[in-house]
Amino acid sequence: MTTSPAPPASTPPAPPVPLAALLARRDLGLRLLAGPGDVPLHWVHTSEMADPYPYLLGGELLMTAGVQLTDPARYVERVVEAGAAALAFGVTPVYDTVPAELVEACALRGLPLLEVPPRTPFTAVARAVWRLMAEARLHELRRVTEAQQSLATAAARPSPVPAVLGALAARLGGRAVLLAPDGTESAAAGREVPPEASRALRELAGVLGPRPGAPASASGESGDLRLAAYALGSGDGPALGVATDRRDPGDHTITGVAVVLLSLLTAPHRGADAAVRDGALVRLLLGASPAEATAALDPGPWTVVHARGGDGTPFAAADLAASLGTALVASGTGAETPGEAGAGRVSGAAPASVRLLLPAPSPVTARPGWFLGVSAPAGAGDLPAADRQAARALRRAEATRKPLVRHRPGGLASLVDPDEAAAHARTLLAPLSEPLRETLRAWLSLHGNWDRTAVALDVHRNTVRQRITRCAALLDRDLDDPDVRTELWFALRAP
Repeated sequence: MTTSPAPPASTPPAPPVPLAALLARRDLGLRLLAGPGDVPLHWVHTSEMADPYPYLLGGELLMTAGVQLTDPARYVERVVEAGAAALAFGVTPVYDTVPAELVEACALRGLPLLEVPPRTPFTAVARAVWRLMAEARLHELRRVTEAQQSLATAAARPSPVPAVLGALAARLGGRAVLLAPDGTESAAAGREVPPEASRALRELAGVLGPRPGAPASASGESGDLRLAAYALGSGDGPALGVATDRRDPGDHTITGVAVVLLSLLTAPHRGADAAVRDGALVRLLLGASPAEATAALDPGPWTVVHARGGDGTPFAAADLAASLGTALVASGTGAETPGEAGAGRVSGAAPASVRLLLPAPSPVTARPGWFLGVSAPAGAGDLPAADRQAARALRRAEATRKPLVRHRPGGLASLVDPDEAAAHARTLLAPLSEPLRETLRAWLSLHGNWDRTAVALDVHRNTVRQRITRCAALLDRDLDDPDVRTELWFALRAP
């Protein structure tokens, strides 16, 4: 068994392209003259240098017309030393055929050698490789997205830990085990592996831990199996072990989502009903009806927190949840509206978007690297309204660049009869469509600042100006008048 630190989970890179897929393109007319036809290609490079070694990264398809080919054996030796995956030789304009010495040298060193016919320019070969890579990346992203959704759904089931392990094993086509701190398997899913592989997984898990310098993950091999172990939570609890036949680019991302979910599901502070409550939140954020999801929650009151930021890793949401003292968390990516976030989605391209549910007495303070929007306390049945409050507070936090903004209930509006206020608001705001009302609400909340309103609504500042001008015309009011602004603000906040 060999061990090494496991690479961190991230958005999957572009998967390599099998050489066989390139050879199958009849329009290119490529012909394999030597070496295996099943090597992976990571990129393409063209060079006419006599010694291309300094310019190669490894894993590429090197294309050349042999302009400076004087010693084929030495040339192939240097290409192999550089780690190139294959060599493509163009038979024009320098050579009419591929030199026999080059074919012999490639066969001797096991380097795949392709003949590029005169009618096929090198750019066509490069374009074909990039297209195949784009198709493979799209397929991999779809696979990762589907896996994340299945893991989130599994986390909402009555027995979430076995369900998550089963979903992970199925998606990776291997075995997933939950290893107790003493190395014993407390839960497992997927196909059986040889005893020596199980022992190797336990050894990998033993490398992890909370001690200084201990890694959070480690990888290794046992026979033909690829092994990896991941510490869950703070590292002093259980670990996740994974054994697979291969490692695809998206597997680390998929496993990273499982690590986040299992860290929450196995947290030591979880009570007997914690799994039920966690599952309720996940179901709520996956689109279940509030009545169905909140039936499993305590009556409350609860506080909803929306957050955006983090360090771009799949563990950012779990770290934030731990710092706020809750296991009720669901994370997504990018800018999302209530009801659109999926549990456990991960991306390296956009800041993490996270929702958390805390008992109302729990303090919520600013966290470095995050914007937080905090709702007013609400009962379990009123969580959808609190969710919208937190979303609006987060938009205001981002627009004003404040690390934490709370929903502000009450005030003078609470002195007015709610029914009368609602009736007045309906009459006053009747000429405005909902998009115009939302724009006016945001503009007033940001003291008429065009740029901040544009940021909060994710539109151009000229769009904000056009909408506010339209509001003034439809309402026939002077929006520069503070009395008018005050009246409209109370109307927009009326229930």
